[in-house]
Amino acid sequence: MLGFDRVSFDPDVLGGRACIRGMRLSVSLIVNLVANGMSVAEILEEYPTLEEEDISQALRYAAWLSDDRVIPVAETA
Repeated sequence: MLGFDRVSFDPDVLGGRACIRGMRLSVSLIVNLVANGMSVAEILEEYPTLEEEDISQALRYAAWLSDDRVIPVAETA
């Protein structure tokens, strides 16, 4: 999947949500921690099973997901 080898999906882990390496740590959690001001060092200290590349890839995956286009639909009268 486009080079996201640390992002996994398993219906038995967090209901199939995007996780890091099959762990119960979602991409969403990591992105939210960064968005709310936690540094990479703080996240790694709080979640010692994570690696710096896990955080980097979670952010790249979120950026890839948000790269969508909105195509307006013409309104009908």
